[in-house]
Amino acid sequence: MTIYPAIDLRNGKCVRLFQGKADAETIYFDDPLIPAKKWKEQGSSHLHVVDLDGAFSGDSKNLSVVSNIVSTTGLQVQLGGGMRDEVSIRKALDTGLNRVITGTRACEDPDWVGEMISLFGADKIVVGIDSKDGMVATKGWVEKTDVPSAKLAKKLVKLGVQWIIHTDVATDGAMLGPNLNAQAEIAEAVPGCKIIASGGVSKNQDIDDLLDLANKYPNIEGVIIGKSLYEGTVDLVSYLV
Repeated sequence: MTIYPAIDLRNGKCVRLFQGKADAETIYFDDPLIPAKKWKEQGSSHLHVVDLDGAFSGDSKNLSVVSNIVSTTGLQVQLGGGMRDEVSIRKALDTGLNRVITGTRACEDPDWVGEMISLFGADKIVVGIDSKDGMVATKGWVEKTDVPSAKLAKKLVKLGVQWIIHTDVATDGAMLGPNLNAQAEIAEAVPGCKIIASGGVSKNQDIDDLLDLANKYPNIEGVIIGKSLYEGTVDLVSYLV
């Protein structure tokens, strides 16, 4: 299972939001390159980056920061936030990113995702499904829809999607452990799609629990770890060496 350390960008800084709330922000690093280099030195090969400015406004604001991380560290970086049109995706991929993540547009217009896969390839497009109580949340988690997450996942896979990041909003940043049942539900709904679990990892045992879940659902490809890395409650090295 791939470990994806997470960097959330806002105004060029590395921050974390509690349950996606813009007014519940903690700034961890003024320079996001510092944690990126640290995790590379510890053995990370991948990095998950979210442009929060893009997520809230629909317009990516931190591409220069992301480009610097890619060129300096050589990490395989996936970026989400504001990826809601072809131009934004193309500009992001031109920075050397490994994959881009689209969430809001995927929920509102699933057929568009199929078009983007035709243009850029299924290996470059990841769909982020953010869930509140099993329902899709969009626009930086501000809006909760009436679309079941598992139903959307099935539809997207039929359109060619091969990668899904599934985030349980209630657990993200709460340091209370992942919602294993929610992750299992998505993995079971789309067994032919690679799932990256996100939300709630607070200690090594949470990673171990997800590893056990991945043994049952082999399509759970990875886990995104954010706040627990900044708070020092997870020993990343033990999973990378």
